[in-house]
Amino acid sequence: MRTDPPDAPLRRRRTRPLALVALLAVFLGCLVATANPAQAATLLSQGKPATASTSEGAGTAPAAAVDGDLNTRWSSTFSDPQWLQVDLGSTATISEVVLRWEAAYATAFQIQVSDNAQDWRSVYSTTTGPGGTQTLAVSGSGRYVRMLGTQRANGYGYSLWEFQVSGTPGGGNNPGNPGGGPGITRVTGTQGNWQLSVDGAPYVVKGLTWGPPVSEAASRMPDVKAMGVNTIRTWGTDAGSKPLFDAAAANGVKVVAGFWLQPGGGPGSGGCVNYVTDATYKANMLSEIQRWVTEYKAHQGVLMWNVGNESILGMQNCFSGTELENQRNAYARFVNDAARAIHAIDANHPVTNTDAWTGAWPYLKANAPDLDLYSVNAYNAVCNVRQDWINGGYTKPYIVTEGGPAGEWEVPNDANGVPTEPTDVAKRDGYLRAWNCITGHTGVALGATLFHYGTEGDFGGVWFNLIPNGEKRLSYYAVRQMYGGAAAANTPPVITNMALSRTTDVPAGGTFTLSANVSDPNGDPISYTIGLNSKYINGAGGIISAAFTGNGPFTVTAPQMLGVWKVYLYARDGKGNIGIETKSFRVVPPPVQGTNIAVGKPTTASSYQQVGDGAPYPPERATDGNATTRWASDWSDPQWIRVDLGSVQTFNHVQLIWEAAFGKAYQIQASDDGNTWRDLYATTTGDGGADDVDVTATARYVRVNATQRGTAWGYALYELGVYRR
Repeated sequence: MRTDPPDAPLRRRRTRPLALVALLAVFLGCLVATANPAQAATLLSQGKPATASTSEGAGTAPAAAVDGDLNTRWSSTFSDPQWLQVDLGSTATISEVVLRWEAAYATAFQIQVSDNAQDWRSVYSTTTGPGGTQTLAVSGSGRYVRMLGTQRANGYGYSLWEFQVSGTPGGGNNPGNPGGGPGITRVTGTQGNWQLSVDGAPYVVKGLTWGPPVSEAASRMPDVKAMGVNTIRTWGTDAGSKPLFDAAAANGVKVVAGFWLQPGGGPGSGGCVNYVTDATYKANMLSEIQRWVTEYKAHQGVLMWNVGNESILGMQNCFSGTELENQRNAYARFVNDAARAIHAIDANHPVTNTDAWTGAWPYLKANAPDLDLYSVNAYNAVCNVRQDWINGGYTKPYIVTEGGPAGEWEVPNDANGVPTEPTDVAKRDGYLRAWNCITGHTGVALGATLFHYGTEGDFGGVWFNLIPNGEKRLSYYAVRQMYGGAAAANTPPVITNMALSRTTDVPAGGTFTLSANVSDPNGDPISYTIGLNSKYINGAGGIISAAFTGNGPFTVTAPQMLGVWKVYLYARDGKGNIGIETKSFRVVPPPVQGTNIAVGKPTTASSYQQVGDGAPYPPERATDGNATTRWASDWSDPQWIRVDLGSVQTFNHVQLIWEAAFGKAYQIQASDDGNTWRDLYATTTGDGGADDVDVTATARYVRVNATQRGTAWGYALYELGVYRR
């Protein structure tokens, strides 16, 4: 929940949209590619509606990639990421995808499927795409299929002659009614004395948001039930929801069934819709909502319907001023239209709407009288919701649809200027605190679906998930205890007082010491691993293994890439439990003894980037002695940068401090006249970060001659240092 004014910057968090489309794929499930040859299948994509993130021009529209004509093509603008998707019209089983690339192909891309064009799951992924014609055997199902390109092979965009999806039409979506009975849900009572009931019995929502693939619902739902959980929440409802509803109902668990509306959590979640003028979008979404409410209204797994997620706050990323107010009111009116339409179809389940702050509730109060209750996502601010409700004079109860420990957007920054992630113990206590505040608002707060029963082990997963990589944390057992679940026979190792010997100045490739107090409540032997994440450098969510020695304290080897990293200590008890603690550290160039004789000297280059964010990036920035400024070249090979030392001088060390756009193959060269060059060093395996090269040379000019880029961008150097010791 936000207490900021409506024009405050929207926080970025988790792995779902807000910049985080990638984590939404997790919420409704993920499928995997197979190595087996595809079976004979029907071409499903030809002539179907196709859309894309961008198009280079009218002559290269998305439809050209599904028209069956190898003389027409789609091409994107020249940036990453980009996507092309096709709507098959109905859910299908997908077995093969054929990509017929033009010269502008992807080296890194995913094939993803979705049931609603919002929640995506990957069925194929590569970082070594060869271009040409790629025939991919995959296994998955969905109505929508897309290619998501994340790294281009060259300076152009992405371009496909044909995007062919084959498989078997249909997927079946008879909701059934396992367990019998409709499971009628009611909001009853009077002002300040409400309660939720299911089939006439009082019902407090003791819930979690759901993250694992739908294919795992049947196997994981018994564990959810054993935690004392009676409710799970989803963000989307479609044909793929049935196995989840079935598994929930079979275990006596209900579902807060969501419908995703743009803009959701903000940029990256599907774009900015004009709710004042875009009648087509509203009609299409209302039709989808009516379709799936009709499909599942009699399913015993349904507790209530939830229309939208964080859109009122998210609109500040799309509009401002009077227009923002107009859009928020129009959105709230559309939510009311949806609630009224749902009630006309299904009189047995209430309707709510979720936003990220209680500041959205005045819009609902004024425009959405047909909602049965409100909802809010509130983390560190959850204990303020009660007073906000009182101050707003609201006449409807509410549930908290996301909550837990403080989020990335709510905590203070550490010494490296990045958010200080709460400890495992603090996260555990955050869930207990949230639940106490929610249940303390008796007669108004009807329960919560806390965040998050998820299995991802990436940056966002470690911050919030109760079972990252399927391993149970302190927070898992805290929720289990407060919901009245089965008693735990074994609990995770507890990590406290984690510290690093160096936090702001770890040399690239150097080492630092990680220490912590680790204990196991059950006396189990503990094993350790250490991981690293570079989100605050390049946006990466994944956690990679770190090289380390020792069994506590640990000597950890820093990566070569410069910038702020996070290091994670994992402590496992061999019983499926885990403790995780994390700190940040900054990787800096290794110190060099001697005098940098290149500082302030005339510097030229084959090219430099003159447009774009932060541009221009002229060559003299690589010799200004400032490791926060840089030279950047055009996006092509080869490129060079050279410094004139002013006279013939002796030097014995060169340090190159690369930005993310590094040189994979390059030579360090010297010259007395600027025309005839001799190699001092050469490599074809450059990996960025800081390159330190000892040389013995006498020359006036020093040049870096780069012949192969390490990325799709150009070359970029923070510093070209030439040292005399």
